[in-house]
Amino acid sequence: MSIIVTAASGQLGRLAVEALLARGAAPESIVATSRDVSKLSAFADRGVRTAVLDYTDPDTIAAVVQADDVVVLISSDAVGQRLDQHKAVIDAASTAGAARVIYTSAPKATTSTLILAPEHKATEEHLAASSVPATVLRNGWYTENYAGEVATARESGVVSASVGDGRVASASRADYAEAIAVAALDESTSGQVYELSGDHAWDWNELAEAVSSITGTPVVYEPLTPEQHAERLTGFGLDEGTVGFVVALDGNIRDGLLAETSGDLSRLIGRPTTPLAEGLAAAQG
Repeated sequence: MSIIVTAASGQLGRLAVEALLARGAAPESIVATSRDVSKLSAFADRGVRTAVLDYTDPDTIAAVVQADDVVVLISSDAVGQRLDQHKAVIDAASTAGAARVIYTSAPKATTSTLILAPEHKATEEHLAASSVPATVLRNGWYTENYAGEVATARESGVVSASVGDGRVASASRADYAEAIAVAALDESTSGQVYELSGDHAWDWNELAEAVSSITGTPVVYEPLTPEQHAERLTGFGLDEGTVGFVVALDGNIRDGLLAETSGDLSRLIGRPTTPLAEGLAAAQG
């Protein structure tokens, strides 16, 4: 049996391979995959096997996935195209007789009105209809998504958003990656769906405080209406589609769709999740 990690050259996939190694997985039991294996040379140097796997090329998937493998399917970032990409991996795993697929989904994917949920919902449905056992990790928000606020606030002294009093239960990518490793190494997680999130749901005043602790300067939260937010983003030169997406996402946060603290993540990894300020500071590189 091998543990195949897709998108292992990406931010989450790379950390997942590191977490597997840290939790005692033998390097030769891991297959780190990417469209460009040259990006995986550091893993190869440590004894991890590497292979080409392109979500858009079924032949590359079939060449890697074998019977009894555990396949970690890191969700694609190609919004609007990823359902077909995910299906290709799931179908290959089913055909090969893989032991399990571990899929990184979105919060409450099958019922949520979150703007990102539909493709994850469809992926989960395809996975459930397949012959391969599955573990679904419904990843909440990454603290690193807000790393850019530090540089912005250092200049402006504000963090602005149209989230109102909304909260986000974020955790670091490393936290989520560790959950992937736990799931891959523990067969008892098969058939389970986990709602993963940080232990604390913070609001934008807390985000401002966390950013201030890093910059060493005063930072405050500037609440915007959706209309003000859209106007400002347009002024920054963003296209209409991107503006609509960002404003809609802030609306989702305002509605509480990223605020749940289930405790699943900290239970899986056996420790508290990374606090907001610590995660933001680490993301500054």
